[in-house]
Amino acid sequence: MPRKPRTPGAALPAIAPELLESFGNGPMTAEAINAASLAFKKALIERALAGEMNHYLGRGRQASDSQQPAQWQGCQDGTDRGWPDPH
Repeated sequence: MPRKPRTPGAALPAIAPELLESFGNGPMTAEAINAASLAFKKALIERALAGEMNHYLGRGRQASDSQQPAQWQGCQDGTDRGWPDPH
């Protein structure tokens, strides 16, 4: 049975040399490499999730750009702790 042709992988972004130097200049053990990659992955995921939450919660938008009802405006910045009045 013939093999499927391989699809080229995604292009990897360039990593700044300053970032690599922050992990150390000498040889690293497998545990150090694993710990550094987990810390970097955690920071990257937290940054992406923070961007998603900012987008979801509408932070960074002007008040006139808000598309939520006026009764919910305080819910985004934490000034209103209660539920909107349904009446």
